[in-house]
Amino acid sequence: MKSVSILLLPLLLCAAAHAAEAPPALAFRPVAGTVMPMGGSVRDDNERVRQRLVQLAGGAEARFVVIPTSSSRPEATGMDAVEQLRRRGAKAELLKIAPRWDGETLESARRAAADPANVARIRAATAVFFTGGAQERTVDVLNPGGVASPVLQAVRELQARGGVIAGSSAGAAIMSSTMFRDALNPLQVMKGVMRDGKEIDRGLGFAGDQLFIDQHFLKRGRVGRMLALMLAQGYKVGLGVDENTAAIIHGSEIEIVGGSGALLLDLRQAIQEAGPVNVRNVRLSYLDNGDRYDLGTLKGQVLAAKQARGELKFRQPGFNLELENIRPAYTDILGENAILRALTQLVAGPRDQVRGLAFDLEQFPDAEIADPAPELGFEFMLRRDEQTRGWDSAGLDDNDYSIFDARLDVRPVRLKMPFYQAW
Repeated sequence: MKSVSILLLPLLLCAAAHAAEAPPALAFRPVAGTVMPMGGSVRDDNERVRQRLVQLAGGAEARFVVIPTSSSRPEATGMDAVEQLRRRGAKAELLKIAPRWDGETLESARRAAADPANVARIRAATAVFFTGGAQERTVDVLNPGGVASPVLQAVRELQARGGVIAGSSAGAAIMSSTMFRDALNPLQVMKGVMRDGKEIDRGLGFAGDQLFIDQHFLKRGRVGRMLALMLAQGYKVGLGVDENTAAIIHGSEIEIVGGSGALLLDLRQAIQEAGPVNVRNVRLSYLDNGDRYDLGTLKGQVLAAKQARGELKFRQPGFNLELENIRPAYTDILGENAILRALTQLVAGPRDQVRGLAFDLEQFPDAEIADPAPELGFEFMLRRDEQTRGWDSAGLDDNDYSIFDARLDVRPVRLKMPFYQAW
């Protein structure tokens, strides 16, 4: 992982080349095996996700090991995961590798990560499942100082021979080569608070070093923090998986399954200015349940039922589909599901652009790091153009629109404090 330890300016970035008319393909190195990051809070009855996981691992022949290292209640959390898998016909066992297990410590968990018996169980498995919790526990136990433990080496060998690597929440965060370790404030990340070993850290890299993955994505409004990290670390493509949803990554293809969807950021044509997050021509795609995306061509394929209904015709003369509660701007674009609502309005509403604002009204003087620039905010401008495409889900299921290649521009703005006064 590249070293980044900054509080504000500069972000150690150079302006990218101007966008070409035809976006270049991404020389994406296919992912080995099958990688399945889940966005967290996956419901017990979400058969789309849970049954699909078992099918990918071999169905009735699936043999899982569950690694609960991230959990603060590893025995209970791990056994729940085991029972969910067994209920769908898989064989599953729990490995006791967790510093929060009763009677265990960081040191004893690291010894368990070197135990030949645990290595043998992984070598006999077809899939590994990492539970949620705090992702820093997993990297501190399985990959301390960037040195892979025998258990981690065995997991990588399982992936290399075509196995399934899955994880929910913290178990998804570890999939990238770089991960958020403990970034509690997305806006602070946008302002440059990205210290090695604090806000960011090495991930375990199951998804390779070209794709960045984040989780709880729409629910917790994490698009700003992912964009900032991608710019700082040089990622060209990022995938934010929402709650109760999974992404299935096989080779160079992503498929989305679950109750919500995932947001994909494409920075191949992004034009960046110096300073805090200040970038134009980022491409956003919202992938709904059943949608697919090729990471080599960065082209999407919508669910067949939506495709059959036909594409939204907002580029044709006379398009003016009125929505209830049309909003020209979102005052908290990093709020819960705000970026998805803005994208939906963009493709289904009468305007060809939607504006949003990210700004922290409340300062926290007792925070570990004081806000480096209290008056700094960010304007998000979503636009639709000749590349933007959208499909409606009305009458098909309870999920959302599918939206490919909306344009996003983000620039820093100054907001005076106090932001408001009594009338």
